[in-house]
Amino acid sequence: MFNADHLRYFLEVSRTGRLTDASHTLGVDHTTVGRRITALEKSAGQRLFDRTPSGWRLTEAGRRLLGYAETVESTLIAAFEDQTSDTGSLRGTVRIAAPDGFGAFVLTPKLGVLRDKHPDLDIELVTATEHNSLATREFDIAITLERPSPRFVETRRLATYSLELYATETYLATGSPIRTVDDLQEHTLISYVDALLDVAPLRILDSILPEGRAQIQTNNITGQWIAARSGVGIAPLPSYIGEPDEALVSVLPGVVSVERTYWTVVPRELTGLARVKAVDEFLRSVVIDEQHLFPVPQ
Repeated sequence: MFNADHLRYFLEVSRTGRLTDASHTLGVDHTTVGRRITALEKSAGQRLFDRTPSGWRLTEAGRRLLGYAETVESTLIAAFEDQTSDTGSLRGTVRIAAPDGFGAFVLTPKLGVLRDKHPDLDIELVTATEHNSLATREFDIAITLERPSPRFVETRRLATYSLELYATETYLATGSPIRTVDDLQEHTLISYVDALLDVAPLRILDSILPEGRAQIQTNNITGQWIAARSGVGIAPLPSYIGEPDEALVSVLPGVVSVERTYWTVVPRELTGLARVKAVDEFLRSVVIDEQHLFPVPQ
C-alpha cells in the first residue's frame, strides 16, 4: 500500500542525490532511507531512481512523482503555519541567505521596517560569498548572483546594479596617474581571496583587468570597502557602497563599470508560505527604495 510518509525520504534523496546526505537531513541512518525508497518503488510498481556511481538520479517515473510530492509537502507546511499562527499575524522564522554586500549594506539597515510590520516574525540573515548555503538548501529565501537550476526552486530576477573602482583622493594623489585601465597595473588592487572565490560574477578584476592581480585580498566586501576607504588601494565596489561614501571617489568613471544581477530564490515547497511571501515583498520594496539598485520589471 502507498505510504505518503515515504515521500519525505523520496524528496530528500531527489534533492541531495545521495542516501548519506539525505539521512543527515532526516536524522536517520542511510539504510532506513534506502528501505523507504525501496518500499515506495515497490508501491509505485517502478523504479524512481537510477543508482549511479555519481549518485541517485530520478527516472522519468521519479520526475513525474516529484511534482506531486512537492505539492504534498507544501500543503503540510502551509497547514502547520496556519494552525500555529494567529489570524493576521505572521509567526515563525525566515532564514534569508544573501551575498555579503547586499546583506550588509542594503538589507540589514532596512530590517527594522520588516520588524515593525511583522513584530512576531524572527529573521535570520546569513551572508556569505559562496555556494554552500544554496547547495544545502539551508534557507527559506535567498538572494544570489547566479541563477541556480530551477529543478527544486522558484527564481526571478530581483535587480541589477553596477560595480566601479573606488579609492580615496589621498591614495590617488600619492600614486602614479591613472588615465587608462592599463595604468591600474601600477597600483595596489583590492579584491576577494581568489582561492576561496567560487562565485563567477564576483571575479570583477577578471572583467576589468584580465592580466591584473589583487595584492590585497579579503573574503568579504566589507573588508575591501574598509581597505579602500582607509587609503590602502583601489577596490571594485558596488555603486550602492561606493557612491554614498564621501571618503571614496570613482576611479576611471565612465570607463570602468561592470553590471551584475541579483536573483531571488525560494525552495518550491515554501513558495506558498505567508511569511516567505511577506519577506519576498519586503525585498522588492527594499530594491525600489535603493538609489543604486535597479528593479527588474516582473
